Amino acid sequence: MTDFEALRRRFPVLARKTYLNSGSYCALADSVRAAINAYMDDRLEVGANWDVWVAKNEAVRRATAAVLHAAPDEIAITASASAGLNALASALDFGGPRNRVVVSDFEFPTSAQIWHAQEPRGARVVHVPRDAHGDIPLEHFARAIDTGTRLVAVTQVCFRNGARLDIEGIVRLAHARGALVLLDCYQAVGGLDVDVRRLDVDFAVGGMLKYLLGTAGIGFLYVRGALIRELTPTHSGWFAQEDIFAMDISANRPAPSARRFEAGTPAVVNCYAAEAGLALILEVGTQAIEARVRSLTRRCLEALEGIGWASVTPAADARRGPMVCVPARAAAQLLDALLAQDIVVSVRDDNIRAGVHFYNSDEDIDRFVAALAACRDRHHPGVRAAVPSA
Repeated sequence: MTDFEALRRRFPVLARKTYLNSGSYCALADSVRAAINAYMDDRLEVGANWDVWVAKNEAVRRATAAVLHAAPDEIAITASASAGLNALASALDFGGPRNRVVVSDFEFPTSAQIWHAQEPRGARVVHVPRDAHGDIPLEHFARAIDTGTRLVAVTQVCFRNGARLDIEGIVRLAHARGALVLLDCYQAVGGLDVDVRRLDVDFAVGGMLKYLLGTAGIGFLYVRGALIRELTPTHSGWFAQEDIFAMDISANRPAPSARRFEAGTPAVVNCYAAEAGLALILEVGTQAIEARVRSLTRRCLEALEGIGWASVTPAADARRGPMVCVPARAAAQLLDALLAQDIVVSVRDDNIRAGVHFYNSDEDIDRFVAALAACRDRHHPGVRAAVPSA
């Protein structure tokens, strides 16, 4: 039985705040802080410690592979999800008849902007719209994906409303029509059990600063092993080479693994932090984390229903991620009111976002909902604001 109360004590901020902001930036674990301090100690004692730094990068690769249920050779460690997307885009040919990139209207801006940036290279970007209920049903993808589609780029959990797409269904549609699938799992991995083999995606991107408990400035790109040698990115660098220490300026000799999608010197201090965060995720276990998160988000949805304040996040377990989004009037002011009570959340699209992780508790959820209930007259979207008297 996982002792979540003991795990909770490893995040010092939780002694002072109700921290429900993992969808923006995770709470800092004691082991991650210690890892960052270890980097500083190494710098002061050794200076340039290249062998250790390269080993840290490889440790992050192995741990990321374990979290995603992939092989280490299928993982590139990147500066961000954007860096991974740009490297992948540079390896794809849009000059032939398969030049369409299908993206959903649930995407994070960069996940669509990068594909629009390929339009001068021949890419045609097609958006899959929401329906009248704000959802994106599978039939919308069926209409958008055709034999001219090169890539389908979809988010697993929408950063705006916490809804999950039917990734398995989208993959089946895309593969049946000869298209590749890129999964943006940034708002899922670490909070859900993301198995790239079970999902059957061809590529996946994410980063370490949210549910993977690391820090900003480091991310990953998964590339299905069978596709690696078919793709040669023009977005490259010395850490993408077969031998990073060859110092050969006569040619580009990309690594035979997904490392060919990397670029320059890795973010060394971020590798220390990411390694520690990933170790904690693997210690707890992604399936145990998903079950814990599912229970907490369900409690939140039921409590919101109890105060008559509906969430825009789907109630079905299979349709939501680790985030509950609550529509609000004057959401920015409500955010400030919650922060004044040491309840840390975020705002997108006039929705208050509560990003839940395994370190959260029933009490965190109850305190958040009670604070909303106290603000109902001012911020509930269905309650008219009082008109000031003359």
